[in-house]
Amino acid sequence: MADELTPAGVVNITPEQLATSAATNRKELIKMPILGLGPALHYFTVRTGIRYSETVGELDGDFELAPYDPYRVNRDNVSVKGRTLYTYFGDIVKEFDPNSVYKSIYGSSIVSGEGLKDVPIVLQVLSLMAAKIGKGLRLNLFNAVRNEKGNKTKDLFNGVDTVAKNEITAGNISVAKGNLFEFTDIIDSTNAVDLISEFCRAASDELLESNDGEDSKGDGLILYVPRSIVYAYRDDYKATTGHSPIYDKFNQMTVEGFDNIRFAPFSGKAGSDLIQLSTKKNMLIGTDQMGNLEKITVEKHHAFLLQFIATLFFGFDYESINPERLLVGKLLTE
Repeated sequence: MADELTPAGVVNITPEQLATSAATNRKELIKMPILGLGPALHYFTVRTGIRYSETVGELDGDFELAPYDPYRVNRDNVSVKGRTLYTYFGDIVKEFDPNSVYKSIYGSSIVSGEGLKDVPIVLQVLSLMAAKIGKGLRLNLFNAVRNEKGNKTKDLFNGVDTVAKNEITAGNISVAKGNLFEFTDIIDSTNAVDLISEFCRAASDELLESNDGEDSKGDGLILYVPRSIVYAYRDDYKATTGHSPIYDKFNQMTVEGFDNIRFAPFSGKAGSDLIQLSTKKNMLIGTDQMGNLEKITVEKHHAFLLQFIATLFFGFDYESINPERLLVGKLLTE
């Protein structure tokens, strides 16, 4: 339905337009919270079609080629080490003034791209609100702790750090198992290069050789850290290398000596006492996107305000916590 204009040229967004647009564009709008994760999509793998839980894991067992022997039979057990990727059903009911939301569209990075340039304003309003849900998910991607009685995004699911801490407590991530490294000094601008290098060297050979892709290019290894660590690393790197044609830069985003390891700083990781070295393939975000339980609708129960109603499945887990797939670093903070 076309947007209505007053004689003064002001957009008048009606409840009927919003409700119709929400119903007509349901599939596109349901994607917006996930697209609202923004930069995180470069470093995480999104799995769709997951309602509540799905078993993920990896094949385990020795597969060794030996000199030819027609009588040899290997009967060692082959197993799948399973992990459960949980997605939790969340909802939001938000009252809003449609014309106030409309005013916030201009200048918004969410709806100013080429993809929405020619989209009707009513759909832009809904897209903006749906994408805001994704921003909340991104900011709590690491520190969220599942609390079924909570009323915030941080209560919906267990985040990246929370899952790791639970596994550390259970003894499944440990120094002895080779998937935990404990720092003995606080990382700052005088030692970051040495400490991060020591951490990376503690990774298993299999992890360091990981190539997260089907071809030789892949995405390499990702070091998930607070932004403060990147700043400390850059300061220390610059002080260590000094001025030279080779090192004269201040935007170092790979670990010196490990060209396949790149930093991935996240604003939602500020204050975290854990860092993770892994691959995009191993970092799983679960959602549904396929069924009829997820929805975005607009209803009117007030003389001047409308209700934006959204439901969504969301969760996180590692595909594997084996040292060949993951190294967690426990930072010293005091």
